[in-house]
Amino acid sequence: MDKVRTGAAVLVAALALVAGCSSGGGGGKGDGGHKGAAPPPTITPANGTQQVAPEQPVQVKATAGRLSDVTVTDAKGHKAEGKLSPDGRSWQTSWGLTPGASYTVTAHGKDGDKQSTATSTFTTVAAKQKLESGLSPLDGENVGVGMPVQLLLSDEVPSKAGKQAVERALELRASTPITGAWSWVNDKEVDFRPKDYWPSGTKVKLVAHLAGVKAGDGLYGVKDRTLSFTIGAKHYTRISAESHEAKVYNADRVVRTMPVSLGRPGDDSYTGVMIAQEKDAHIIMDSATTGDPGAYKIPTEWNVRMTYSGTFVHAAPWSTGAQGNSNVSHGCVNASPEDAKWFFNFTNRGDIIEVTGTSRKLRFGNGPTPWAKSWDAWLQDSALGQPVTTSPL
Repeated sequence: MDKVRTGAAVLVAALALVAGCSSGGGGGKGDGGHKGAAPPPTITPANGTQQVAPEQPVQVKATAGRLSDVTVTDAKGHKAEGKLSPDGRSWQTSWGLTPGASYTVTAHGKDGDKQSTATSTFTTVAAKQKLESGLSPLDGENVGVGMPVQLLLSDEVPSKAGKQAVERALELRASTPITGAWSWVNDKEVDFRPKDYWPSGTKVKLVAHLAGVKAGDGLYGVKDRTLSFTIGAKHYTRISAESHEAKVYNADRVVRTMPVSLGRPGDDSYTGVMIAQEKDAHIIMDSATTGDPGAYKIPTEWNVRMTYSGTFVHAAPWSTGAQGNSNVSHGCVNASPEDAKWFFNFTNRGDIIEVTGTSRKLRFGNGPTPWAKSWDAWLQDSALGQPVTTSPL
């Protein structure tokens, strides 16, 4: 009889030992069966998973109690952003993951005075094509109230789903709440503009969470980008082809009136709302760049570009006699050297320049031209089709 009791005791002890060493359920490795430990959280993707889609969110759920801490870290030590649910029972990454990378998830849970830990290591699928990007304005630049934010892509994103994925990854923050929208200029460029001009003094930051964005079949963003800039004073210039005059405003006050000469008949200047796109103190204007080689090749000074096709405000000492009374240029806005130099120094990229009184209408896309469209038309070319309100900076 004593031998039977002893054998039973050994069997009970063995079963207890097996129970004490069992792992937690779900996708991650856990320690939930140890004495005093809560059941471990579950992690998706499960430990050891290969070829995870970078756009697939990492999800962690508490088996019991609440989650106390979750980290998702790549092999370089970079942590992925994520959000804890209001009830504390689930957590999910906020943005995509880097393609072709290894990640480790560590999740801590708590149920009363019991704690638990679960981990999972997985790898993401590599991109067949890498979507690279460029941004404008420049980081740290002080720009005018009409400046758009431009995201320039290395590859075309032809599908609506791809465009929507790109737009969702673009997070704009501002010191003042701004309502605007992203709009596709073409399949390789998407721009943001406010509904109205930016308020002066606004600080803006773009965080482009492009890593892991699926823009097409095998086409993934591979790197996040950031950009910060400040909106300067409200500069606005109105140029009339009929009065041959440019009125320059600073915060709605005229600070200079300049006699000008615009494009002659057949070479009319563009009518429309443009921005100062770039500045160059010295340029050689060559008609070959407009498809008419040999017509002219003239060095110019104090050039402020208004269109990609080559419209500038610049100094033209050869046409001062016409400035203020007639239009004789090849399409640019001619001003005296003194006025042109002043305007060059006064102007920031992104300042508004509006030309009126010509028969030639500005074509959208001839440079960054966000104000060539109405707000409704701008919104129509958003893949998400809705306005965006900036988050706090």
